[in-house]
Amino acid sequence: MEFLGVLAAILLILTPILAIAAFIRVQKLSDELNKAPLHDLVGRINTLERQLSAIERAFASRESVTAPPPKPESSAPAPAFPVAHIPSTSPASSPPLHPSRELPKPHEVSTLPPRIDVFAAPPLHSSQSKSSSVRDMETLIGGRWLNRIGIIAIISAVTFFLKYAFDNNWIGPSGRVAIGILLGAAMLPWSHWLLQRGYAYFSEGIAGLGAAVLYLSIWAGCQYYKLFSLDVGFAAMIVITAGMAAVALGRNSQRIALLSLFGGFLTPILVSEGKDAQVVLFTYLLILGAGLLVIEMRRDWRTLTPISFLLSQLYFWGWYSEFYRPNRLERTVIFATLFFLLYAVLPVLRAVRLSMLQELDVIVVLVNSFAYLAALYVMLWPQDRWPLTLLVLALSGAHVLVARLAPPPKSGASPLTRLLFAGLALTFATLAIPIRLEGKWITLAFAVEGAVLVWTGFRSLTGFLRTGGYFLLALAAVRLLIFPLPAPQFLFNERFAAYAVLIACFGVVLYAAREHVSSVGHDEFNALGVFAVAINFFALLALSLELWDHFGSHSGLGIDSGLAQHLSLSLLWTAYASGLIALGVSRQSALLRWQALALFGLVVTKVFLYDSSYLERFYRIVSFFILGLVLLVVSFLYQRKVARERPSS
Repeated sequence: MEFLGVLAAILLILTPILAIAAFIRVQKLSDELNKAPLHDLVGRINTLERQLSAIERAFASRESVTAPPPKPESSAPAPAFPVAHIPSTSPASSPPLHPSRELPKPHEVSTLPPRIDVFAAPPLHSSQSKSSSVRDMETLIGGRWLNRIGIIAIISAVTFFLKYAFDNNWIGPSGRVAIGILLGAAMLPWSHWLLQRGYAYFSEGIAGLGAAVLYLSIWAGCQYYKLFSLDVGFAAMIVITAGMAAVALGRNSQRIALLSLFGGFLTPILVSEGKDAQVVLFTYLLILGAGLLVIEMRRDWRTLTPISFLLSQLYFWGWYSEFYRPNRLERTVIFATLFFLLYAVLPVLRAVRLSMLQELDVIVVLVNSFAYLAALYVMLWPQDRWPLTLLVLALSGAHVLVARLAPPPKSGASPLTRLLFAGLALTFATLAIPIRLEGKWITLAFAVEGAVLVWTGFRSLTGFLRTGGYFLLALAAVRLLIFPLPAPQFLFNERFAAYAVLIACFGVVLYAAREHVSSVGHDEFNALGVFAVAINFFALLALSLELWDHFGSHSGLGIDSGLAQHLSLSLLWTAYASGLIALGVSRQSALLRWQALALFGLVVTKVFLYDSSYLERFYRIVSFFILGLVLLVVSFLYQRKVARERPSS
């Protein structure tokens, strides 16, 4: 009995839906079949009317000369269309027929196409004024308002009657559910009837109300009254959702499609028992999302995918917070991957076919990618770092593939699509480094990746890659300054090696820029100048740290370790500045010379303010003597340089 009841309920739901779809299809087919013959029929009838009028005029002129017998009544059919409103396919003026022409025979007239009143437009009388076409207040109140008020009154009466019957137990639970299903199913053909009469918004509201009544009735039958099982209720709600989606496609109504979307995502809540049903829930959400994806592809309704994605994420994270356990790891990762692929399909297709994404598509691509990354991270970190790294690298490779498959933008169009997927690919490749590596290896990987991107960017003339490379090099430099590395022995340690790798990467960037100097813009030229300064900064910093640690542990000069440290720094900075001066003069590089002068200024400040106060007398003399000698040599070199460059008088 339960099966028969459910079968009857499904038939009651599907019958009006199928009837509406069939009626819409037949009506469209009828319009297409009768569109072209109708114009031919109109032209033929108009031509026939003109010929009959010419015959009547000819007979009238003949009767004025001779006394003809009484004129017989014409058996020609009445015109089916008003002549004044039908475009004529015949010439504007027909030549009058000669009186001797024969009238059309009765069997010839009878072979004319029959009049089709279904397609005839209502006659418009020329005596009717424009103001009379406007509905007056009396007709508006009596014909329209009273009609709607009457409908509302009847609905209210039925509602009050049902409530009264329910309160007095006149109608049992089975009858109540059956009445709800009947009313909800009846609202669908009623809404279509309203749509045909021009009440589009009201029709969609009635359709939505019918769907809500159906959902509520099925919920009451399976959850409140326990008339049938939850599985049966779940299947019935799926049928309702599919039926509403079919109605939305048939009517080309995005609002009804949204109603079916919300109804479909509301179904798991309505039939939930509060237990873990991961496979059933996620499979249903994937099928529902795939159906909505097909609808959006057919109708190009851009709001379905973002809403569906958001509701799917709410279900996923809601289930995760309540029921996730480590023994469900593999299955949950598979479902998370399927959700990511489902909502990545449509933006990828649009990117590959059109090379153009709208704002909602860009948002879906970004949020979908990072939501998938977040799901992988919370499930795999830190116990499963290798699988997490491989999945993130696969995610990066997929975005690289889409960026390569996307056609180049048209002239004047924005290259946003390619930049979006290429940027995500670079981001995920970069994030894979700290996921798998630790400590100094993260810094070294960032530096090497940045240098490779800059080199590739110059070779391929791609500014986007160079920008990403500059960012990674800056990130590696900041990490090297913030996170200290151990240096147990002088020079041969991890810290000095990391500084050396970073300096070498900076050198690769400058070498690549020199080879392609014509493609360097003004802003990028300034950035390259910063990297040139950074080479000397990090080299001097690395040497200073090595000397400081070495003389701090054992001075080797027979003096206090603190004094040895400061003296060694003064001597190192003076020697380094001298080397910069010599290199800048030989290469005629103003940038190198200005760096040397700035370093000399720092040394002078240190010697006069610190060394003169804290160093012993002998080492103070040595510090001042070396600094003064170097400054005199530098001054002499500058004077000679100016004398050589001065033009002869």
